[in-house]
Amino acid sequence: MSPRHRSRPLATSSSPPRSRLLLVISSPATVEECLATHNLSFLNRPLLFSGKHLHYDGTSFVVAPYGLAGATFAPSPPFSYCPRPACPGLHIRAANVRSLLRGLFLHSCSEECGFVPVSMRPSFTELMLNTLLEMIVGKKCYGGSAATEGLDEEGKGFASVIKEAFRLSSAASPEDFLPFLKWIGVNGLEKQLIRLGKEIDVLLQGMVDERREGTRTERNDAKKTLVDDMLSLQEEDPQYYTDNIIKGMISLSLLWMKRIIYRSASILIFAGFDTSSVTMEWAMSLLLNHPEALKMVHDEIETHVGHQRLVIDSDLPQLRYLNNVIRETLRLLPPGPLLVPRESTMDCSAGGFHVPRGAMLMVNAYKMHRDPALWTDPAEFKPERFESGEGEGYEYVPFGVGRRRCPGEAMAMKAVGLVLASLVQCFEWKRLGEEEVDLSEGEGLSMPKAIPLEVLCKPRQAMMDILPLL
Repeated sequence: MSPRHRSRPLATSSSPPRSRLLLVISSPATVEECLATHNLSFLNRPLLFSGKHLHYDGTSFVVAPYGLAGATFAPSPPFSYCPRPACPGLHIRAANVRSLLRGLFLHSCSEECGFVPVSMRPSFTELMLNTLLEMIVGKKCYGGSAATEGLDEEGKGFASVIKEAFRLSSAASPEDFLPFLKWIGVNGLEKQLIRLGKEIDVLLQGMVDERREGTRTERNDAKKTLVDDMLSLQEEDPQYYTDNIIKGMISLSLLWMKRIIYRSASILIFAGFDTSSVTMEWAMSLLLNHPEALKMVHDEIETHVGHQRLVIDSDLPQLRYLNNVIRETLRLLPPGPLLVPRESTMDCSAGGFHVPRGAMLMVNAYKMHRDPALWTDPAEFKPERFESGEGEGYEYVPFGVGRRRCPGEAMAMKAVGLVLASLVQCFEWKRLGEEEVDLSEGEGLSMPKAIPLEVLCKPRQAMMDILPLL
């Protein structure tokens, strides 16, 4: 069965919504009408089986009703969270990027000269999981480089749960679209979701309990984490800030960062981890298939940064071509090809059709991002297209639209940008053979590569004064 985001006949149909009142839109005008003009009508999320069992009965930030998720947390979205002092969140990210570079350099030392093969997916997984866990609960799940030591036992548990959560979240349950089927009984998918929800709860409760015990003995503000701050809020308002609310925030950051969140702990870990690492892998794949673009990224880094130091966060605004590479990657291969669904809270109109209260709305970002009526050569990888003004309207929505737009957008862009810039600055890259990297899309909520990226790399000679010191 083909992925749902490839349902082009449905996306381009002019027929009125039928049956379960499911509206799939893929035109900028209709997106603007629904999520800007009628934004108050579509602020809620439908409570699907995945949200019920994986997001604490729909209380986590991504799936909660707007009054619960938006009004409470809009002033301080979790992805803008910065542990104290002086924003050590930046330090955590930079330290893990250096760890990635060090691991690749040590791996390359296995050969006296020339390129060495590298599997990029484990490296990106290590980087994002360690960064998020350090910010959220103050610990890592990798004992060392992913290429050598790999995950510890707790890390293996997290990685397994995250993979399973994305797989099941992307599966369509008939009951989500035909509610009367719920009366027939629990289906196979719901049984799997219930089981997985219990596994996630055990992992997250352990994290919360560990930090709760730690805060009783630690008084160092410099070591405080997001969960510590949530526990402080729990002391002030225990009836609202329950353990389930905190766990919901953690799971979102792991599941969605795309988007990367303060509503439930499961949000912060699950959101930011998978979508960012998937985007990194896609971006590297596209650059390897377009060596002229890879050279332009390196030339830009040489011009603005040089090779006497590593790229840092403050350099990223100057790297405009690199930023366009990331934007083009998100256009061609968005980690959320179908945006998180909305639900109408009142009767309204969309695209000339009446939309009743309770209807489900889905935006096919994948279809819009490749529409030849909206883009020049839409199937081609052209980062420079953004310099000419393309993608400035509602035709480009990788992070969503409106009040429920992904709050982790800035964090995700910086994380992906710093990693890609560091890899290109420090190493030379090429494909394993003459054939282009396979860009087949795999199954899953974040649309990962079907075939993990395998590449050849070697340290750049100009960086040999820095890499051995990492």
